[in-house]
Amino acid sequence: MISLGTAARRRASAAVAAAFLLAACTPGDHRGQGGDPPATPGTTSSASGDPAAECPASGVRIRSTGGDAAMGLRALGLELVSCGDRPYQLNGYPVVWVLNEQRKPIILRVVNGAKEITSGFDQPPQPVTLHKGERAVATVLWRNLVTDSTVVATAGAYLTVAPAAGQPAEEVDPHGPVDVGNTGRIGVSAWRQATT
Repeated sequence: MISLGTAARRRASAAVAAAFLLAACTPGDHRGQGGDPPATPGTTSSASGDPAAECPASGVRIRSTGGDAAMGLRALGLELVSCGDRPYQLNGYPVVWVLNEQRKPIILRVVNGAKEITSGFDQPPQPVTLHKGERAVATVLWRNLVTDSTVVATAGAYLTVAPAAGQPAEEVDPHGPVDVGNTGRIGVSAWRQATT
């Protein structure tokens, strides 16, 4: 992981803001608590970063763009690429599932926005329409923080992300453990259209 410089913070902020646009869940949801995450399609962006790879039936591919860590704050960028022939519309936050080594969901509170985690990632969702080859970005944020020695620290090994509730999920590379300590929560920013 690399430290967050000014430019990296701006990129992470932009990605976090983008993450909030896709998910239709409300703040305080315990995603991953009520059963298994959505099935991941056979073609995943994490398996192939090649834009020419076969496009999933959903018309989009999702991948991580790498992570940053600074003083216990973790920021993982997400990128959604439209690869289908029809325009793809977003307006919300990504739906994120954190899984353990056995690929079972870890019970965490997924917060739309990041005000419980840090500042600067709480831009509200806005409609985004992507044409083939265009991208949307979002950010997943968490803190590696242990505040109570009686509560076991949690670290996820895998991450799946869906563009919105009810949509197929894709496994993405978290670029290391999702080490949430005993905070029990992660934050996601709204999806926003990538500008570069």
